[in-house]
Amino acid sequence: MSNTATVNNPLFARLWTYLSSHETEWLHDRRRENLAGLSGRVLEVGAGTGTNFAFYPDTVREVVAVEPEPRLREAAIQAAADTPVPVTVVAGTIETVETGDPFDAVVCSLVLCSVHDPEAVLRQLRERLRPGGELRYFEHVASAGARGGLQRVVDATFWPRLFGNCHTHRDTEQAIVAAGFTPQDSRRGRQFPAWAPVPVSEFVLGRALRPAA
Repeated sequence: MSNTATVNNPLFARLWTYLSSHETEWLHDRRRENLAGLSGRVLEVGAGTGTNFAFYPDTVREVVAVEPEPRLREAAIQAAADTPVPVTVVAGTIETVETGDPFDAVVCSLVLCSVHDPEAVLRQLRERLRPGGELRYFEHVASAGARGGLQRVVDATFWPRLFGNCHTHRDTEQAIVAAGFTPQDSRRGRQFPAWAPVPVSEFVLGRALRPAA
């Protein structure tokens, strides 16, 4: 694989390594739900420290996990050494890395908030899927009302700089449809109580297909 690109972000890498090592059972359950029923060959985008790897079902034949940040990638490589399915961690971004034959599924977990052009990335992911292949996504998304206002404020100030370009006020499902995917099912929920002023409380978890024709 060639034409790799990296993202050097040591502050975020340290922060995310700490956070991912202290994930709650609630987050683990969402990761399991996002990966449930997958099979065949899977592309995971923005693998981080490899938190998803332990939750892939044994029906998955192979996972190719792309991670551009070198410190996170090193942690992911270590996580891949002790997983229930074969995982290959590669350097790069989805725009630059070569991934070979089409995949049966693509997995995005808390990553579409951090790319510069979500729709363009999603179009790239669509092209990496076989016809009829599926996109699995677990993402925090734009909220309405006061929380939505909070999201706009933090997105315009400190949040992207602290959290690896994360933008909390994005309509991810609209971007998925605009990129040519066909939604199948999704659900929304909250990680924190409605009163808690946390910009990344609301999430969407769902599945969409690349049309077969």
